[in-house]
Amino acid sequence: MESEETTTRKHASWKSIVGGDILATGFFRRQTKLLVLIMVLVIFYIHNRYACQQQLIEIDRLKKELVDIKYDALTRNSELMEQSRQSRIEDALARRKSNLKIPSEPPFIIDD
Repeated sequence: MESEETTTRKHASWKSIVGGDILATGFFRRQTKLLVLIMVLVIFYIHNRYACQQQLIEIDRLKKELVDIKYDALTRNSELMEQSRQSRIEDALARRKSNLKIPSEPPFIIDD
């Protein structure tokens, strides 16, 4: 048995590696469970890394979308502030010939 392993060690050539004959040696037969575990962990690592990269891409896309929405909200807020200025409201009422007028007396609080 030992002479068989020593001959396979001596004859581990490129042809035996590519052909798959090296997987039939005693070392690989004894370590099959470990090799399968290593392969499962490698596949899990690759999948985890891919999922992480996809999440980072999604986070970047959402950050850009958030910035766009913030700028849009800022623009709309600015337009609303412009439209709700007192002078703009007075001009709009004057154009529509409304009978609403600016009060001459300030408002007061009615006590109970």
